[in-house]
Amino acid sequence: MKRPLRREFIFQLVETSRMLRTYVDQRARQHGTTRAQWGVLTRLRRQEGLNQAALAELMDLQPISLARLLDRLQGQNLIERREDPADRRAYRLYLTPAGRELVDELDEVRTDIARELLGGVGDEVVLAALDALAVVREQTRAQRDDRTQAPAETGQTA
Repeated sequence: MKRPLRREFIFQLVETSRMLRTYVDQRARQHGTTRAQWGVLTRLRRQEGLNQAALAELMDLQPISLARLLDRLQGQNLIERREDPADRRAYRLYLTPAGRELVDELDEVRTDIARELLGGVGDEVVLAALDALAVVREQTRAQRDDRTQAPAETGQTA
């Protein structure tokens, strides 16, 4: 029986993502961190000075889950919260020197993982996969946004 190609692609994407998350978790633990903490540190290096709400949205995390992660990272002296001069209730997030050092070290791990898992895959295949993933990501975002907005719209009165 032939499986529908697009359905098989989604199945393989989900399964591969699950396996990859587990593998990256294992590698992160070897460096005294978690995949989630690694993600926060990487995002902050790219965009230091974000507030917690913006970071939660970017990472698709619930604010309370992110707050716990940030508490742990701050307790490990990897990030610092600085008062937001424009909003006394908010904090801006920054890497500490130790946090920057760890995320730089983790970049080498990311390079090793890419080499281990994609070493035999040609650049043209990687580029095609990146294009396909970008489409899936955008379509997922659009479908999610459409579905979250639909109930609110149906509850409105004319």
